[in-house]
Amino acid sequence: MERLAYSINETAAALSLGRTSVYAMIADGRLEAFKLGRRTLVKAESIRRLVAGQE
Repeated sequence: MERLAYSINETAAALSLGRTSVYAMIADGRLEAFKLGRRTLVKAESIRRLVAGQE
């Protein structure tokens, strides 16, 4: 089964960015995130769109 979401740390590692940059991209609307309990998760599709240059 394909992953649907990644943690902030996993997203930062995948994009070769820091956590602060990932949070800034979420605030700017370039990455779509949601809360699950206390965790913030980034939607995998949002990461794919960003890398593909569609954001």
